[in-house]
Amino acid sequence: MPKFGSRSKERLDTCDKRIQDIFFYVVQHFDCTVLEGHRSEGRQNSLFEAGRSQLRYPAGRHNTQPSRAVDVVPYPIDWNDRERFHYFSGFVLGVAKMMNIDVRWGGDWDSDTEVDDNTFDDLPHFELVDKKVD
Repeated sequence: MPKFGSRSKERLDTCDKRIQDIFFYVVQHFDCTVLEGHRSEGRQNSLFEAGRSQLRYPAGRHNTQPSRAVDVVPYPIDWNDRERFHYFSGFVLGVAKMMNIDVRWGGDWDSDTEVDDNTFDDLPHFELVDKKVD
């Protein structure tokens, strides 16, 4: 059975407990690695300047403490295997739904199940969705 290494655990530990619950379940069934949880101001703005994030600090969900976003990829990592990222995200989203936790994936920002309508893909990215209060 797969399990997280020490670096993945340290990164996941910076995240909201709901994110931790999702991914500690996921890793029991689908080998994956945590790339990033919380981001500092310098790291967030560096990614924005490089075009790898759409938001400056502190607007990103990675910038909260605990982090409301996490970047997780299937392991071993193959950045060219989009299909595997899609398969992995389906598993993650299914686990989140089973746990009654609202999550959005960076491969389908509007959560309409259409993965070809994004203008910015962030396939490793998963974030908690705030429930709207009427």
